[in-house]
Amino acid sequence: MVVFVSELKKEGFLDNIHFTIAIVGSRKMRNDDDYGDGIWQYFAPNLTIYGFDADEDACNIANQQLKEKGINWQEKHFPIALSDTVGECILYVTKGVDCTSLYVPNESYLSRFSVLNNHIKLDFSIEIETTTLDDFCQEKNIQNIDFLYLDIQGAELNVLQGAKNILSRSILGIQLEVEFASLYQKQPLFSDVDRALKNEQFSLFDLMTDHPMCRRPRSISPIYSSKKIGQLLWADALYLRDPLLENTPSFCQNYEQILKLACIADILEYPDYAVELFVYLAQKFPGNLDKTIKKILGHF
Repeated sequence: MVVFVSELKKEGFLDNIHFTIAIVGSRKMRNDDDYGDGIWQYFAPNLTIYGFDADEDACNIANQQLKEKGINWQEKHFPIALSDTVGECILYVTKGVDCTSLYVPNESYLSRFSVLNNHIKLDFSIEIETTTLDDFCQEKNIQNIDFLYLDIQGAELNVLQGAKNILSRSILGIQLEVEFASLYQKQPLFSDVDRALKNEQFSLFDLMTDHPMCRRPRSISPIYSSKKIGQLLWADALYLRDPLLENTPSFCQNYEQILKLACIADILEYPDYAVELFVYLAQKFPGNLDKTIKKILGHF
């Protein structure tokens, strides 16, 4: 339930606010992969989406579909593999293309779990060029990104390490896939990612485990629980900035950034955090926004 954004947009508070989203691993596999048609549509036409995927065909298809659709926001997908360095690396393409990674599938471990092994089984490998998010932003003169999605099968930390500059000056939220077990050989795990993002002053906000493949039972067993379906192997983790904390970066303390963060919390359906941020914003920058927030809260 989105509580605030529609009314704020109606009253003009978002007229001069532009949201920029980056999606690393932007291959469209499901309907909810169309981010511009989903929750981010609330911000259109003041919305820009950059997609990145190593599969050039997938990017071309996505760009053509956007052209045919006649979208009311800006979106482009780039056939670029992002990592922590500019150079070359090996891409390991799996039978299930959505499990392709810069890391080698850990097939001996995966074989212990139902379904996983066939899906993440290595099909072939290919040498590709990589760049960093910081280098891309510098080349394209992109000054800020508000929200970052990462779904690149174990290589999320690589991208974060190549995004130090943009992380330090603009990103308000990150949603990324994290693994709790080594589905790929020598991959970073959740603890590594969590440590890195806490060092960048992000707060862990949620772990989403509703995807049926997050938990898998042992393949050897004929007995499965209907309540606890196997071991938790991965999840989608959400990290957000918290401007009320003392160590928050200074850019998170201006009016526009707090407003953006509150709106992001709202469309992600964390209305309690949105309320806290809007109240903090109204206290820090008194004005007409306070009246609108009180009016909206008066309906509850």
